[in-house]
Order: sequence, then C-alpha cells, then structure tokens
Amino acid sequence: MKSVSFAIAMVLSTQLFGVVEAASPAKPLVFATEYNQSLPPVGFVKFCAANPAECKSVGRRADRLVMQSQHWAALYEVNTKINTNIAPMSDQELYGEVERWAYPVDAGDCEDYLLLKKRELENLGFDSGALLITVVLDERHEGHAVLTVATKAGDFILDNRRNEVLLWSETGYTFLKRQSQQDPRRWMALTETRTSGAITASGN
Repeated sequence: MKSVSFAIAMVLSTQLFGVVEAASPAKPLVFATEYNQSLPPVGFVKFCAANPAECKSVGRRADRLVMQSQHWAALYEVNTKINTNIAPMSDQELYGEVERWAYPVDAGDCEDYLLLKKRELENLGFDSGALLITVVLDERHEGHAVLTVATKAGDFILDNRRNEVLLWSETGYTFLKRQSQQDPRRWMALTETRTSGAITASGN
C-alpha cells in the first residue's frame, strides 16, 4: 500500500487524540462548506435520464465514512488503476458530442473517470451517499469534475489528473457544487455565488 500522505496522517492523528483546532493557513480545511441548493450539470441530468438506477435517492443523509487502512488502500488502488487504464479523451472525440457522461471502456473525460471510480468503490462496499460527484474550476479557471469521498477525517478527492488522494483544500481548485449526501439528484453549492448547470469539463 502506498503510504498515506502527510495531510491524511495529520488529520487522523488529530482525531485520535480528540483535538479539534481551528483551521489556519498552516492547516488545510478538511470539510467543504455546503451553501444553498444548486442546479445539477446538464450532462448529469442526461446521464440520470439514461441510467435512473444510478441516481436513486437513499432516503436519508449518508454517514461520513470511517476510514481504516484498508479503505485508504482501496482509494489509492482504484484511483491509480483507473487513471492508468483510461486514456483522456474528450466527448467530442469519442461521441461527436459536446457533453456526454458515460462509463468508459478505455478512454473518457473527467466525468467518465469519476463515474467508473464511484461504481468500483460502491462494489467494494463504500456507501454511495459518501461518494459525491463534484464540479470545480481548475487552475486555468476551466470546468473540471472530481469525486469527493466524504469521510470523518475530511473531504478527500479522487482526480484523473493525479494519483495522489488529497484533501479538497489542497487541490488548488475552486469548488463550485456537488451532489447531496441524501439525494444524488440534488446538488449543493460549495460557494455562496450561485452557479448554473451549464459548466462543462475541459475534457481531461
């Protein structure tokens, strides 16, 4: 198993000793703040229409995951395996469409990567309500999508652009919105400024 990053070790050790300290510039924020309800991405709406079983409400707010060493190992393994096996390719190149969310076979864009990671983690026993599709702006201020894993230790990100699993606040991204833990069809804003459903990923 790859060693857990310093950020993960710091958060876990803090919880073990029951010490909760206010966030400071030296200590990254571990939980993203949810604000008002937001519109879902257009690609997600189309995906749910085509795959209704993938977007069923659990009828309750899912608990944050309690992570043990085997769970961290699974996150790293799934993230790395899919990042390695799936080639980055835009929807336009694959389907001749601007935006289409689908499970990839050997190529796909960022949404396709995260859909496959979410499904594999669910098959390993991870609660689907703690695996949240999330829309961000990257360092170039372009649309991107990642998978948030909501744990007791914080919100960790699986990203097709890196194999390392980071806290959301360590990614360098601007977080816009993500699925609700209670209902995957409901989306919550991660910024106080309302965002539309029209933001699409850059394809990588």
